[in-house]
Amino acid sequence: MRIAITGGNGTVGRAVVELALKQGHSVVSIDRAALEQPENRPNLDFVQAEITRYEELEEALRGCEGLVHLAAYPSPGKLPDYVIHNNNVVGSYNALSAAAHLGITKVCQASSVNAIGAVYSRWPHYDYFPLDEQHPTYNEDPYSLSKWICEQQADSIARRYEDMTISSLRFHGVGGKPGTPHPFNPLSENYRAKDLWGFTRLEAVARAALLALSADFKGHEVFFIVAPVTTMSQLSLELKQEYYPDVPVQGDLSGNRGFFNCNKAERLLGWKHDEA
Repeated sequence: MRIAITGGNGTVGRAVVELALKQGHSVVSIDRAALEQPENRPNLDFVQAEITRYEELEEALRGCEGLVHLAAYPSPGKLPDYVIHNNNVVGSYNALSAAAHLGITKVCQASSVNAIGAVYSRWPHYDYFPLDEQHPTYNEDPYSLSKWICEQQADSIARRYEDMTISSLRFHGVGGKPGTPHPFNPLSENYRAKDLWGFTRLEAVARAALLALSADFKGHEVFFIVAPVTTMSQLSLELKQEYYPDVPVQGDLSGNRGFFNCNKAERLLGWKHDEA
């Protein structure tokens, strides 16, 4: 398959590019930033394009059979709210729309666990644990809102283009590992609590993105892509009781089990965080 990957110069983008090449795909890596040292590798092309400029993006996608859309601002705070929100929402719509117009029926886009409101909220609202994809959103910041809207856009595109398979993958704390503080803010106890002590390994994210391109469902589906355990040595039920005493438990939080139910990803994508 010839796969376009937006945000191909980023940490996740590079991991997806490498895995796609390893699996025998040809790749078009798309990024707004030019490569400092252009690579001359078989089956790998680089296109410099801006995702918020539709014509540029559509031209970059031409001739591809699958799309992994990763390009986005990954958090709020470093730029004005409207810049983060508008970039992410417009970029997602352009990617989904261009794919539909070009007949690219297999699409994966990066979402986030924050689509329902989490670490960037003043304090998150959770209705139950562990969380699944049916949980409502209570987002209140521009980044989390943008990810929620990106998912709604995928619903809209899939309704009009009924032959498309679109996966929105809700990643979480990419790069963390068990037994260590949250990789992005190791000094903030409240930060980790709001984020539910979760993480996802980089290689697991890359596998999920490519598995989404071979999924056999039609329409748009959202998936939590999170490790099955927390970053903490403290028991999950103890953490829950300390920080969220009024939130009911509707599943298994024994031991150090994570606060996210990823059964849907296993069922529809064949994905598990840790390979057997």
